[in-house]
Amino acid sequence: MYKNKYSLITGAAGLLGPEHASALAEIGFNLVLIDIKKKELQKKSKFLKEKFPRIHILDFVCNISKENDVISLQKKLRKKSIFIDVLVNNADVNPKMNKNNNRTGLVENYKSSTLKGEIEVGIIGTFNCCKTFGSLMAKKGGGIIINISSDLGISAPDQRVYHSQENINKVKNFKPIGYSISKHAISGITKYLATYWGHKNVRCNTLVPGAVLNTQPSFLIKNIKKRIPMKRLANKNEYKKAIQFLASDGSKYMTGQNLIIDGGRTIW
Repeated sequence: MYKNKYSLITGAAGLLGPEHASALAEIGFNLVLIDIKKKELQKKSKFLKEKFPRIHILDFVCNISKENDVISLQKKLRKKSIFIDVLVNNADVNPKMNKNNNRTGLVENYKSSTLKGEIEVGIIGTFNCCKTFGSLMAKKGGGIIINISSDLGISAPDQRVYHSQENINKVKNFKPIGYSISKHAISGITKYLATYWGHKNVRCNTLVPGAVLNTQPSFLIKNIKKRIPMKRLANKNEYKKAIQFLASDGSKYMTGQNLIIDGGRTIW
């Protein structure tokens, strides 16, 4: 359907990155995969190349928090006569539960250097990619930006879920504030760019996924399920149709919006 068009996915070696890439390949988009983790990226790239032999797939190690790295990537693509039609800003830092139980997630103990590191990827990295590739879309006369947020970018994390007995006074594994800050900021970036480049036919929307089943402890899964009307976590492949919708003409009159797919978690 979208033969000869290219999509770029950041954080392509993570949990959802390959799923977003697969979704776009299914409707004909060629892929440019980027991540900071070389081995994991090459592994995911090889898998996608075998799955989609007719799709042109490139992979690059790139630190999106560094503007010069993103500009360098754009120049490499330009030499190959590759223009990015769809940008998926998926990369972020999502801290996991601290097994040492040293309460580093507490705001009182949270280091500003840690916060800076998370913001540099989630916010600055997203901005760098939007600025570099979005500006080219605007010059060409159109393009699509899909920013990936989280249900924790809509509402605050319920810290009780991180204790087996849901006792806030005994919680040791706090969800740090950096992730929420980054994900809340994503919606702001989306709305700003939707108005800024709207007249240039550049659409910018946010996909807001809910909790995704992965390797979480059983008690955490149980606690999260209680807070979701559909009583389950998402499977990692359940966002593919949403990505395809946002990258297609099906959403051609949609911009600046949050597409929330979280099993109903944020309506409570």
